[in-house]
Amino acid sequence: MSYAPLLLHTFQSQPPKYHSGQDSILEWIAAAHAQAEITLQKPVTDEAREIITRKYRKLVLRFGCSTDRIHFRNSALEDFTHTDWDRMRIFQLKEYPSGKPCGERSRFFREVSGLAFDRFYAEEADPPPVLIHVTCTGYVSPSGAQRLVAKRDWRRATEVIHAYHMGCYASLPAVRMAAGFVERGKARVDLVHTELCTLHMDPTQHLPEHLVVQTLFADGVIKYSASRMGDGASVSNGLELLATREEIVPNTEDAMSWMVSDFGMLMTLSRKVPDHIRAGLGAFLDRLGANAGLTTAQLCETALFAIHPGGPRIIDEIAEHLGLRPEQVQASNAILGAFGNMSSATLPHVWKAILEDVSVPPGTMIVSLAFGPGLTISGALLRKHG
Repeated sequence: MSYAPLLLHTFQSQPPKYHSGQDSILEWIAAAHAQAEITLQKPVTDEAREIITRKYRKLVLRFGCSTDRIHFRNSALEDFTHTDWDRMRIFQLKEYPSGKPCGERSRFFREVSGLAFDRFYAEEADPPPVLIHVTCTGYVSPSGAQRLVAKRDWRRATEVIHAYHMGCYASLPAVRMAAGFVERGKARVDLVHTELCTLHMDPTQHLPEHLVVQTLFADGVIKYSASRMGDGASVSNGLELLATREEIVPNTEDAMSWMVSDFGMLMTLSRKVPDHIRAGLGAFLDRLGANAGLTTAQLCETALFAIHPGGPRIIDEIAEHLGLRPEQVQASNAILGAFGNMSSATLPHVWKAILEDVSVPPGTMIVSLAFGPGLTISGALLRKHG
């Protein structure tokens, strides 16, 4: 689908409070898995406890995402900075081997997401006509967006829209929503992502696919705006939206899932996800490019690729499949390395990095790609301005 000129601009991120190296996070996760099993099994000797500890450290280091591609991850939860299980907010594993139930996790999400909205709009006197809240990691009503509007007495000025439960690709449907509001005459649409992925870890889930998820995902919070280009608009630096497209890959319904469980959200992730994406990507790019009058060959030769870094393998296999040069996927690799996978907040961080990179000249085309349950491929064509 193509649009009248729309600009994504004024990107602001809020790094979560706790910033840790991936090496220390892997050790923490290994310790958490071991403590969960010790609580369940109740071994009576130090030797038995040590056997459990060695077993789960070996598993996490074998199947978890290594430090060669993910260097750091952020979390809003202090729990990940120590192993004093008795003073944890969520992971009191001596009493709750899975961590505390969904209710306590939801209360924490409400606190953190509400604070994020307050900080983003602390100096904002001009209410946005539309405010879109994007998340798949917490559902509380009223939401942080609604509480902000009520607190600031913007209830007659601002419409609140919730774009929930789409997972990692949600930024692109949210941008399509924003484009629709701008088409209808709204002067500005703000989009805020609050993703607390680490909140949903369950240390009793030991399968390799769970260890991959637990060592890949991180927390991320970001805000940006959408408005029409030209017409006396005061913002000229941003990313112009040229086209979007979204498709579900046939026969992949079970490749990825995300559902509420007793102890947080539970994700399943097939090893075949990169293969499924690669199989359908060429035709998808043909149709996406056609919406802007461009061929896949032209895009692969000249554009940057803002690929949602679902993991290192996804970036690598897409780059190899399309014949992309390392610099064409550099921004995605950089965000993955610095922050991990922040679900729907990740791709906006990649956009922000490209927009702020002075080595990327105005006029550069950007192919944005993201993936999620369905198995859904979502894409957009953007052009850098300013």
